[in-house]
Amino acid sequence: MIRTLLPPLPLVFGVLAAGCAGAPPLERYGFLARLGRDTISVESVARYADHLVSDEVDRFPEVRRRHTELRLAADGSLRHMDMHVLTPTAAAQSRDRRIVADITRDSVRVSLTDGSGTHVMRQATDGMLTIPHVPQMYGLIELYLAAALQRGAAHHVAPRTDIRLRQFYPDREFSHYPARLHRGSVRPMGHDTVELRHDWLAGIGIAIVDTNRRMLSYSGDRTTYKVQVTRLSDPPDVQTIGDRFAATEQARGGAVALSVRDTLRAKIGRATFTVDYGRPLARGRTLLGNVIPYDYTWRTGANAATQFTTSADIRLGSIALAPGTYTLWTAPHTDRVMLVVNRQTGQWGTEHDARYDIGTTPLAATSPASPVEKFTIGITPRDERSGELALEWGSFRWTAPIILR
Repeated sequence: MIRTLLPPLPLVFGVLAAGCAGAPPLERYGFLARLGRDTISVESVARYADHLVSDEVDRFPEVRRRHTELRLAADGSLRHMDMHVLTPTAAAQSRDRRIVADITRDSVRVSLTDGSGTHVMRQATDGMLTIPHVPQMYGLIELYLAAALQRGAAHHVAPRTDIRLRQFYPDREFSHYPARLHRGSVRPMGHDTVELRHDWLAGIGIAIVDTNRRMLSYSGDRTTYKVQVTRLSDPPDVQTIGDRFAATEQARGGAVALSVRDTLRAKIGRATFTVDYGRPLARGRTLLGNVIPYDYTWRTGANAATQFTTSADIRLGSIALAPGTYTLWTAPHTDRVMLVVNRQTGQWGTEHDARYDIGTTPLAATSPASPVEKFTIGITPRDERSGELALEWGSFRWTAPIILR
């Protein structure tokens, strides 16, 4: 990896060379991404014979507006990217950014220009198909899939076989880039279904494509993002929607995380407890069997694993715990719900390692008095030696007894 710093360049949002002054686009379309009932991103795409022009806005969680031009090779792979990103709430130095990437068979050269100047980085591609990744920019995801499928067809890759790629991150500071490009893979599953895996996506994304390799829809149900994406035949009004996103962000005093982190503190007699956990919103979604799939281990919250600390020897359900910090996981089934206590801490919520499980115990399943929008963990004392752990979200309430030993 090579990094250099050049003098600053002027930035003007929305005036990158369009490269499309001649023929009109072959197609105009868009993408809409939702998390439950809430819109997370919208994108308008103009497709030409050898390039794409995208205007996109998302709130993930900061509002970011992007104007991006992508020039393609004959095989559908990316050769040049020019992206301008405006983040209204960012510090002045990084509010306006321009990211330019040139990709060859052997390397990718990325330059990032902001208020501090122009920074340049080069990384080896190892001859692999290389695509930029922006979490909520689905025009890029469509390109990712189409280029991989085209390469797979050219090499007669069989269904259910991975087509491997590399990816870089336009939104990431160079100081946080990995030493080598991250890996990804596209797996055609037959007919119209394609699976997407990569290092920055915890889980498997599922896309539906047509015979021209256009992405018709995308589901993040099996990933940490949980978004549902639909293709729009009419490009959305990105400017108006972006203005609305920005106004909401300003009214709230800044960006609000999609799933906020919270810390519960409680006491039962001489024992003190803390629970550090993510609090996702229901957002009108079906939770059990959908957001929380049956027969899988759930992180019991969002983002990083849920951490539970006790200052005393206790019995949580049927599990004996010494003073210390643990992680809590749940395994819901159609006929029962199990609480899992694990001795590993500090991991992401998709990284449950059963080798470190201390034990499992059943949870009593009831319903709260009214639906709970934000996932909530509570600890309530009954007396000086006992209490209850409660997990509530939507229409479910799961509980386990806590007994001091």
